[in-house]
Amino acid sequence: MITIIFESHGTTFDNEAHLSSGWNDVALSPLGEQQSKEKGIRYKDDYFDAIFCSDLQRAYKSAEIGFGNKWPIITDARLRECNYGDFTQHSREEVDAEKPKRINEPFPNGESYTQTTTRMKSFLEDLLKNYGGKRVMIIGHRATQYGLDNLINGVSLEQLTSSHFKWQPGWKYEFNEIR
Repeated sequence: MITIIFESHGTTFDNEAHLSSGWNDVALSPLGEQQSKEKGIRYKDDYFDAIFCSDLQRAYKSAEIGFGNKWPIITDARLRECNYGDFTQHSREEVDAEKPKRINEPFPNGESYTQTTTRMKSFLEDLLKNYGGKRVMIIGHRATQYGLDNLINGVSLEQLTSSHFKWQPGWKYEFNEIR
């Protein structure tokens, strides 16, 4: 069994402007840096075999600020947010309205949630091979969590893309196989 603790990256300048970043490599805002420090404090007495995050700076900087070199930090592009293509940096409201339409049909010049979930499946298959019996953290994005909820918990992408996101301090996933 693998235990995953999922944490969302810290707040970015795009988040504060109510813009959807997609693959835009936006920096953490001062609030996001503070949230990352708080994440490190929240897990100071915990243990992880590794921390995985996307190669977008808002994810890996959240890990670096929060945990320094306490545990290995491994970046993996498969953990990226959905590529919103032409909708990148459009308003959060506009992109949220598009999400349920983009399960199988990609965002123009971007990708679909089926494609992001396929990326997550590949990542989780590798995790099963290399981290069986381990405890890891993933610091990621909405598409990262959609993949976890779909592939581990069986929640449909239709339900996930139309649900309102509610932040919490960590989500726990345990699995031996992928759905």
